[in-house]
Amino acid sequence: MIRILSIVAAAVLCAYLAFTAFFFRERKQQDLCRDIQVVVLDSLDKHFINEKDLIGLLNQKKINPINKPLNEINTFEIESELLKNEMISRIQVYKTPSSQIIIEVEQKMPILRIMGRNNYYIDNSGSTMPLSARYVAHVPIAFGHIEKDFGTTDLYEFALFLQKDDFWNGQITQIYVHPDHEVELIPRVGNHKIMLGSLSDFEDKLSDLRLFYEKAMPKVGWNKYSVINLKYKDQIICTKR
Repeated sequence: MIRILSIVAAAVLCAYLAFTAFFFRERKQQDLCRDIQVVVLDSLDKHFINEKDLIGLLNQKKINPINKPLNEINTFEIESELLKNEMISRIQVYKTPSSQIIIEVEQKMPILRIMGRNNYYIDNSGSTMPLSARYVAHVPIAFGHIEKDFGTTDLYEFALFLQKDDFWNGQITQIYVHPDHEVELIPRVGNHKIMLGSLSDFEDKLSDLRLFYEKAMPKVGWNKYSVINLKYKDQIICTKR
């Protein structure tokens, strides 16, 4: 008899715990969203977008979750809409046990600024992003005859190389593109321009130039030449000032 009572008591207890868990889970899902917390993860480095911008986008699309039941909030929809902003690289939206919605954002990283009929940045994934009235990124500037296809392919690959190389990232400030896609470079140090020619084999050309900088420039001086020509394979042709 005692054994039967123990089994019945255990079954009743399990049913009660299951009902309680289900009840409170359902009740929690019906709780309203009381707050949004926006975290711009790279806000110390870049200032293209802020909390006010993101809340404004939510209001514009009528998907601001404040005062909506948690079980009716579609975090995937919020992510998808905010990712349409061309300043945003990655976004994650999730709910918390305290009835908050957390929005974590990473901004795009520009590596090159294009100036011409259209002004924009190219980021480190090869996509474009608009200029910002709030923040100017300190990246090389490219101008001249730059079609978007060339900017997001060959020129992007070149800019990515510069961005990853500490020496050239600090040395090259401007890039001029001729109609035939031959390229001139303006360095930060030295009163000369660099005729790179086509972007084919640009790594080898810049490797030769760096060696020339290290071996020859300290002897002749950084202002001796007006032009350093790298257009021809394994040759450096200098024009005296």
